[in-house]
Amino acid sequence: MSSFPALRLRRTRASAWSRRLHAETVLTPADLIWPLFIAEGSQAEEPIASLPGVSRWSVDNIVLRGREARDLGIACIALFPNTPAHLRSDDGAEALNPDNLMCRAIRALKDAVPEIGVLTDVALDPYTTHGHDGLVDAAGYVVNDATADALVQQALNQARAGSDIIAPSDMMDGRIGAIRGALEGEGHRNVQIMSYAAKYASAFYGPFRDAVGSRGLLKGDKKTYQMDSANAEEALREVALDLAEGADSVMVKPGLPYLDIVARVKQRFEVPVFAYQVSGEYAMLEAAVAAGAGERDALVLETLMAFKRAGCSGVLTYHAGHAARLLGR
Repeated sequence: MSSFPALRLRRTRASAWSRRLHAETVLTPADLIWPLFIAEGSQAEEPIASLPGVSRWSVDNIVLRGREARDLGIACIALFPNTPAHLRSDDGAEALNPDNLMCRAIRALKDAVPEIGVLTDVALDPYTTHGHDGLVDAAGYVVNDATADALVQQALNQARAGSDIIAPSDMMDGRIGAIRGALEGEGHRNVQIMSYAAKYASAFYGPFRDAVGSRGLLKGDKKTYQMDSANAEEALREVALDLAEGADSVMVKPGLPYLDIVARVKQRFEVPVFAYQVSGEYAMLEAAVAAGAGERDALVLETLMAFKRAGCSGVLTYHAGHAARLLGR
C-alpha cells in the first residue's frame, strides 16, 4: 500500500460529488419500514405523549398513511393495534377475531394500497389483560407450547386478512416452525416470516407500551422469554433455530444498543437482517432535539446509516416518513 503523501485519504472527501461517489453504504426510502399504531374510530388521530410526533390512527387514516408511505418510496409498513380495554382478556382471544382492529386495517390497506408491503406483529400482549406476550399459568409464568398454538392461529388470522409478512415478536421456542407449517398447510406459500429472533428484555420499550395501551398492565417482567442484554452467543443460537424452522428474515430488537448483534448475525448467516429502532430510541432522539443537543435531520440520517453500515437490509423506525422525505430531496 502507498504511504503519505502519495496516499491522501482526504482527496476523495474533498468535494460532495466525490463523497457520494465513494460512499460504501447507501440508505434509501426502500430500506425503511414504518411502524403505525391503529386505534378504533373514524377520522381519528390520537397523539402519543411519550412518542412526540407519533399518533395512533383509525383504520381510514391508516390507509392515508399507507398512501403516504407509497408516495415516499417506503417499501413496507408495520401495524400494531391499541385494542380497546373491554376486548382484552387473560387468553388474548381478540387476537383470533377475524374482524379485529389489526385485520380490518390489513384488509383496508391491501384494498386501497396493494403495492405497499404490510407487516403484522404476532404476539398476544396487545390483547391480554396481563400485558404478557403469551398465556400465563397460575404462577404467572408464560407457558411456551400453549402460547405457540395460539400464535399459530393469530398468524393464520392475519394471513387470511392479507398480511404480507408475519412477524412473531413473542420469543417462544418453536413458534417459527409451527407458524411456517400452518401457513404452508393453508396455502399461504408467499407469506413471509420475519422473526424477532433476537429480542432483548430491554428498558427501551416504555413508549411502545403507551402506544398499544399496555402500560401498567404488565405483571412481573418478560425476562423468562425475552433475551438477557448480556448475551450475544445466545442470539446467534436463536437466529440459527428460527432460520432452520423457516424464517425468511430475522430481526434484532432494540436497534442501536445492539448493532454488534446485527453485525454478528449478518456475518455468520448472510441472510436478510432487520433491526427495530424502538420507541425508547426514538424518544431519546426527540428529547435531544427538544433540548437543543442535536439537529433532527442529521441525527435521524446518521443513526439510520449506522444500521445499514452494520449489515441491516432494512430498519423499522418511527422516523421513516421524515427520513424518506429527507432522502427524497
